[in-house]
Amino acid sequence: MAGREAAAEEEKEMRRRVNMPSEHMDTKANMDIETFLAGERAAGGYRCGFVAIVGRPNVGKSTLMNHLIGQKISITSKKAQTTRNRVTGIYTDDTAQFVFVDTPGFQTDHRNALNDRLNQNVTEALGGVDVVVFVVEAMRFTDADRVVLKQLPKHTPVILVVNKIDKDKAKDRYALEAFVAQVRAEFEFAAAEAVSAKHGLRIANLLELIKPYLPESVPMYPEDMVTDKSARFLAMEIVREKLFRYLGEELPYAMNVEVEQFEEEDGLNRIYIAVLVDKESQKAILIGKGGERLKKISTEARLDMEKLFDTKVFLKVWVKVKSGWADDIRFLRELGL
Repeated sequence: MAGREAAAEEEKEMRRRVNMPSEHMDTKANMDIETFLAGERAAGGYRCGFVAIVGRPNVGKSTLMNHLIGQKISITSKKAQTTRNRVTGIYTDDTAQFVFVDTPGFQTDHRNALNDRLNQNVTEALGGVDVVVFVVEAMRFTDADRVVLKQLPKHTPVILVVNKIDKDKAKDRYALEAFVAQVRAEFEFAAAEAVSAKHGLRIANLLELIKPYLPESVPMYPEDMVTDKSARFLAMEIVREKLFRYLGEELPYAMNVEVEQFEEEDGLNRIYIAVLVDKESQKAILIGKGGERLKKISTEARLDMEKLFDTKVFLKVWVKVKSGWADDIRFLRELGL
């Protein structure tokens, strides 16, 4: 009996020594490795924060974010107002993690429930971010830009980004400097940078300019994560981009896209997407003669999805008529807008 009690006491002592750090033990070994690495980053001045990208429609916000994170996740088009949802893109390096929020362009021309909701999305995106990037087009500052300026927060750093410096008029250095000075006089900007998002010019400079305004913090997302959006959302956005590219000026604005089914199998994603339109006549335009236009849109969308998801994709796209959807508040909520 005494032998058993002695053995039990010896076992307790061994457990105590193993679980209690001493000056001869490496305390790092007793910590969760992710917790330790996070602490090391914070101790070394690592930064992480949210950055809202705002501006009037068609100044290149989505293209800018795609280049900032190094991957296409936000749709682009020469037409204005292609972004309808707030898209979050993430860029991580050894010193900081940038969480970018690409917002819809602030719409002043067409008033309906959809555009009111999009403008509300812009305003909401400005709340709770650490830095705002205000994007304007080089050599063109309009009343629509001033409307967006009025929405900007007074107590959050705002960085002016002059985009499209590859334009002919912007290639005159002195004219560009004068334009930047003109815009800076409109608002108390924390800093300014001129870039060409389309060609990836001065993107690294912009990241370094933003970095000091991010708070010291551990990263919020894994370092290989580039967006917090789901595959369903990205599939929907890719189809919408093709609609904007291959249809006329007005028709895409009377449409929306919803994913009705998304099935992931081994080596294959099966995706079923409906395009919503207001009228039967719009449905005919979208489908095209002999279904050629819809087929082209679907094929290009499928190829983009396969590249993004790194797997084979079976894509089925069809068109549904739902009259007045853009003014149906309840329906917009169902779509997540």
